[in-house]
Amino acid sequence: MSAPRPHRSPSGTRLAALALSLAAAAGTLAVTAAPARAASGPAHAGHHGEAVECRGQGTDPDALVRYGTEILIEAPPSTVFKAQTDVEQWPSWQDAVLTSERLDRGPLRTGSAFRWTTPVPATPATPATTLTVTSTVQQIQRDHCIRWTGPATGEGIHIDEGTHVWTFTKVKGGTLVRTEETWTGDQAEADVDLSTGALGEGLEIWLQDLKTAAEARTGC
Repeated sequence: MSAPRPHRSPSGTRLAALALSLAAAAGTLAVTAAPARAASGPAHAGHHGEAVECRGQGTDPDALVRYGTEILIEAPPSTVFKAQTDVEQWPSWQDAVLTSERLDRGPLRTGSAFRWTTPVPATPATPATTLTVTSTVQQIQRDHCIRWTGPATGEGIHIDEGTHVWTFTKVKGGTLVRTEETWTGDQAEADVDLSTGALGEGLEIWLQDLKTAAEARTGC
């Protein structure tokens, strides 16, 4: 990576926010959630009116916790797609990711699985822990989109199923990246607004990190 990444405290990462949100959802900690820009509409459309889908499949239509957002990255779709799908390299450009490993070999494809970890600081209700996320690719189209699903588990924290979709569209000035994610499970759904705020904060950070990583590869 040619450009240095700004240091970000783990307390500012997506899953630190998750720890706070889930503790609060259990009724044991009072925090204020960040404003959420949740997706809406029957197709959960992005800001430009197009559904955030990969090969016709989107996020969980029945999930109560969902968030969608987008960003313009000054790099071609192939560069952005490679940065996002080279999952073993996530720790090199995402401060929130401690480790990331493929559970199969070869090009990332439908059915490929990967396991990644992220630190979660202690809260008054939950101990410091490492959250383990196991993701399985459900749909993928080279340089265009990817969709994965899977659970996340740590001491005192659990998401039954996360569904995450990314699209990469060539536009004037680079690549428009749209993403939407949903969470399901009793713990996440105990306080939907709070969990949505935590999810949204994390996705906004992820997009900014992806922008920095992809643009560094093109010299922007």
